[in-house]
Amino acid sequence: MTSNANTNGRLPPLLLLHPDDNILVARRDISAGERVELDGESFTIPAAIELGHKLARRALPAETRVLKYGAPIGSMKTPVARGEHVHLHNLRSDYISSTTRDVGGTDGN
Repeated sequence: MTSNANTNGRLPPLLLLHPDDNILVARRDISAGERVELDGESFTIPAAIELGHKLARRALPAETRVLKYGAPIGSMKTPVARGEHVHLHNLRSDYISSTTRDVGGTDGN
């Protein structure tokens, strides 16, 4: 597991599900500017991350295959820096198109 020390009674913020993963999962809401430890190095989270959301374990260039539980879950559409949010806005499924969302329909609804 990759996390910071639990010195203030709060749950350590980051969870590494598999050693090959290039993303981490937020174990709780993480505030922008919060200092955490990633792979033994102190690091500042650039923007707020909600519980259960993914963030980059290291910088991920566009087209990088994203690994969660040691298995590919998709590829980066755009590059992200270490600690940045990884979600639908910058990650695409390489397997099923139904993981994307359409904003506004063509039928006027």
